[in-house]
Amino acid sequence: MTVDTGAHVDPTSPAIQDLIREQVTGHPVVLYMKGTPQFPMCGFSGTVIQILKACGVKDIFSVNVLEHPAIREGVKTYANWPTIPQLYVNGEFVGGCDIAREMYQSGELQQLLGTTPQA
Repeated sequence: MTVDTGAHVDPTSPAIQDLIREQVTGHPVVLYMKGTPQFPMCGFSGTVIQILKACGVKDIFSVNVLEHPAIREGVKTYANWPTIPQLYVNGEFVGGCDIAREMYQSGELQQLLGTTPQA
């Protein structure tokens, strides 16, 4: 399915919301970020990438919201969360940078990702 994700598209449109749902449910780990995992364009996005790498996640489906304005705004509606980055694991919204950092420090993120044994 090809969906226009440019600036002139309504981010709350069913097409954009369906695309986000497909991305989130179609991949184990999804990160909506500014930039790419190889070249993050903001410190918060870079921090989440480093956390995921520290957890041993090798397969991250990422969307550079700077290239897709409708997704940038649409994902905020989808999760009812106002900021980027946004992390999803197994189809569920986890949170942004601060939540990912706290969950990593407590070991909860590793458990969610399945990179440590469940207690």
